[in-house]
Amino acid sequence: MSNDQYSFEDPRTRYPNISPEVQQQPEPGLQSQMTPVPDLGEESYRGTGRLTGRRALITGADSGIGAAVAIAFAREGADVALSYLPEEQEDAQHVIDLIEAAGRVAVPIPGDITDAAFCSELVQRAVDGLGGLDAVVNVAGKQVWKETIEEISDEQFDTTFKTNVYAPFRIVKAALPHLQPGSTIVNTASLEAYVPAPDRLDYATTKGAINNFSKGLAQQLVKRGIRVNVVAPGPTWSVLQVTGGVDPETLPEFGSSESPMGRAGQPAEIAPAYVFLTSGESSFVAGETLNVNGGMVTP
Repeated sequence: MSNDQYSFEDPRTRYPNISPEVQQQPEPGLQSQMTPVPDLGEESYRGTGRLTGRRALITGADSGIGAAVAIAFAREGADVALSYLPEEQEDAQHVIDLIEAAGRVAVPIPGDITDAAFCSELVQRAVDGLGGLDAVVNVAGKQVWKETIEEISDEQFDTTFKTNVYAPFRIVKAALPHLQPGSTIVNTASLEAYVPAPDRLDYATTKGAINNFSKGLAQQLVKRGIRVNVVAPGPTWSVLQVTGGVDPETLPEFGSSESPMGRAGQPAEIAPAYVFLTSGESSFVAGETLNVNGGMVTP
């Protein structure tokens, strides 16, 4: 593993090709019970003050990419409100401890973002806990593998959209009255917005939707001095993969057959993209989708 994100290394071998064993958990799953446990940058992410004084709400902050973003933001000087499901408290506590170890404020807000009322409550509790809000990062997602469209129930289709599309819409809408010029919104799409997997039709459709939503929203909000951008990860080792997100039998080859780098990404490698799009370094960037996918070319 690398010393920190600034180390000079061959990207193909910066992190190991994990070849995970076949494993499954019921949704939403716990990252702490995965083999191997994803790397959130706990030992490697080094902050340099790029988000000093920022107040960020991050969804899906208990594990995976969301957790890695929360840790990175804290080490860059931001206070963080964490959104996650109550069942994910064990994983969330690990992240909360790391945020507080970095000397920043952590505001845990467990709840279900598929509930419209909770989305409004989430934003208000974040504002109250942080003393304001100037960064919104939507990472939480639902992904369930089904081989054919006939196997996708209306309930699954609906819940996937409520998690991946409705929730960011509602959270952004509730947050806007609190966001001043200079604030940022970063949403999460996926490689599948461009290259949809045939066995994840509903998930891929939501990621195309969030990409377009964000680009349109960026054009609206840039006139208010608020920047909206998107991160589109490629195959990344997270709890989504072991809770029915992909065909369990394909886990030993996860990412290695798709990515030109020959391996899946780790959450720690995705987090710096969110830091960049939230920091002042990206002040002239709006409506952009930053693909972090190991070299998988997109349109």
